[in-house]
Amino acid sequence: MPGELAREIEIFETQIELRKLGKVDPKVFAETRLRRGAYGQRYDNGQRHDGVATRSLSYPNPKLEKGPDTVWDAPGMMRIKIPYGLLTPEQLETLAALSEEYSDGISHITTRQDVQLHYVHIEDTPTVMRRLAAVGITTREACGNSVRNVTACQFSGVCSDEPFDVSPYAEALAQYLLGHPETQGFGRKFKIAFSGCADKPCGLTTIHDLGFTARVAEGGRRGFAVVVGGGLGAVPHPAKPYADFIPEEELLPLSLAICRVFTRLGEKRNRARARLKFVVQKLGVEAFRQEVEQERAALTADPRWTDFLADAHAEQESGLKPASSLVRKPTPEGPLGAWLATNVRPQKQPGYSVATITCPLGDLSGDQMRALADIARRFTRGTVRATVEQNLVLRWVSDADLPELFAALDAVGLGKPGAGTIVDVTACPGTDTCKLGIASSRGLASELSDHLLHKNLMLDEAVGDLHIKVSGCFNSCGQHHVADIGFWGVSRKVGSHAVPHFQAVLGGQWTENAKSYGLAVGAVPSKNVPAVVDRLVEHYTRERDKGESYQAYIRRLGKAKVRKLIEDLMAVPSYDEAPQFYSDWHDPREFTIGDLGVGECAGEVVSEVDFALAASEREVFEAQEHLEKGDAAAAAERSFRAMLRAARSLVKQVAGEVSEDPDEVVGKFREHLYDTQLFFDRYAGGKFGTYLFRAHEADGAVDEDDARQRIEEAQLFVEAAHSCYGRMVEAGRA
Repeated sequence: MPGELAREIEIFETQIELRKLGKVDPKVFAETRLRRGAYGQRYDNGQRHDGVATRSLSYPNPKLEKGPDTVWDAPGMMRIKIPYGLLTPEQLETLAALSEEYSDGISHITTRQDVQLHYVHIEDTPTVMRRLAAVGITTREACGNSVRNVTACQFSGVCSDEPFDVSPYAEALAQYLLGHPETQGFGRKFKIAFSGCADKPCGLTTIHDLGFTARVAEGGRRGFAVVVGGGLGAVPHPAKPYADFIPEEELLPLSLAICRVFTRLGEKRNRARARLKFVVQKLGVEAFRQEVEQERAALTADPRWTDFLADAHAEQESGLKPASSLVRKPTPEGPLGAWLATNVRPQKQPGYSVATITCPLGDLSGDQMRALADIARRFTRGTVRATVEQNLVLRWVSDADLPELFAALDAVGLGKPGAGTIVDVTACPGTDTCKLGIASSRGLASELSDHLLHKNLMLDEAVGDLHIKVSGCFNSCGQHHVADIGFWGVSRKVGSHAVPHFQAVLGGQWTENAKSYGLAVGAVPSKNVPAVVDRLVEHYTRERDKGESYQAYIRRLGKAKVRKLIEDLMAVPSYDEAPQFYSDWHDPREFTIGDLGVGECAGEVVSEVDFALAASEREVFEAQEHLEKGDAAAAAERSFRAMLRAARSLVKQVAGEVSEDPDEVVGKFREHLYDTQLFFDRYAGGKFGTYLFRAHEADGAVDEDDARQRIEEAQLFVEAAHSCYGRMVEAGRA
């Protein structure tokens, strides 16, 4: 491995020993290990307490069998950077071995083309890092306040829609910024993506801090359209256009200049406001561009800016076998036919195809990874890439080999059809391993996928191409905002019990690099979500206009009618009537989110706060209707009223009567709930409380983006009010 990398791993190993001795500050060590890709994870997820395995069935690492004695001993997650998703057979074999020796036997593909190994003991991380480095992989800056994995379209170089292959540019930028001294002072993470075209979603540039889309100017000059300040998270922000075209030689220096502006002007103390999107929002694109141009002018020329360009124009890959054709008349029936219809697409190079390997929940076993390495060698030159939909693709497959390839994949459980269709449900780790998970996103995604596959909807002309995505909390790691049908996990108190719910988010746009975001229409009990999907899909199939997209259909129908369509499924039956509603998917234990626990209220009394919070949710919904009608000012105002109503209900619980005057409500909320941290929770701290303050202080005109953001913030504030009230009930304060 490179000497510098070897030295860094040695230093990290020493830091581990010093931390064990108490000689390194825990906060300092936390950021240190995050920048090495070592992430904390949820441990108590029921895998040993009752024999239920939500994530895996065995624990090859002996350190995991005994369980943690202290927080220090708890296993964590290793996030492994895979720039633009490129994996070689040798790397697949190494990941397979590491997953079996140090993890739970599973390699997990993420929505940003990373690979994650869960349940890795902290003392094993240096060894894992060294073995990865030996095959050209690093975990450096995979987490923490750093430039994260640089992603790119998995079809780069073989797509007929692209002007040129963006892969070498993604590689060059990833290597250039890795460990760069100018990228070490960020207040939060920084994400970069490349797309070969503007129409397809493979690159998802609009949801990134910095996005590049391939362009060719007059005379064949290569370059990129640039967007800045995008991001999902709790409140999504679409990236703003920065430049219609920059020449290819400006890619690296422009990126560095933007990083320098982020370092200098990005928030450092308030992590909730520490992403680039807030810098762009605060300054405006024009002022932001001026700051970047000043930083660009101050940079000292670096030969690396252009050294890679000659190779970038050369052919990057080729087929192992000669191009050929596959005679498919008639289309094969059975599993092969279904797989060819959904998982195979022709390359721009005639006679070759890309085959997508469906990886349910993004998981592959060690045996599957090794088999895939052999298959890649057998049919290609090892051209394997991860996708943002948690799958893998094999490129440069000679068309005549497709039936044989399917047979080889199917023999090891990798021949499932439906890639990129409605049955290919994306999910974040959720409560399986994430400390922030509220509801079981993986459990729900698995149920939905099986349910929809059984209904054979993947080839349905109307709904086959719809995308469903699930997040375990508001943070959108499952990308629910840009799905046709998205869900994010929340909790509700029903009498003395907590019930897992999911907010249904409808009308997001996955195409055109995730062009627009959906909005929540209401919280649904987790066990009713499959029925909700059935009803939405059936109604769309029956009522859509010819050729009408799901986004257009949702807009035409309107949020009120959509909500009415599923409103009866939002109800929760009593515990005695249907106890299954009070546990999460694939976990028979009674549902809890830790500090909320199981309440001991007497009876099923509905409090004044319950009514007020329900009314707040209604007002958020009405705000969405105003936005639908193009009235941004009314949408923003109604969102603020929703937050005020929720805040006032909580203030009355802790401080007695309060008028409806906004100044008094906000002042007393700050005094009694925010300054006391009563409103704070372990997931978001006081972040959602600041949304109320910002809305209260806002003045002047609002545009559609402002109103949409206010609606998202109001939804999160009301959810936080639900959580706060649940804690108050448990503590006997309500």
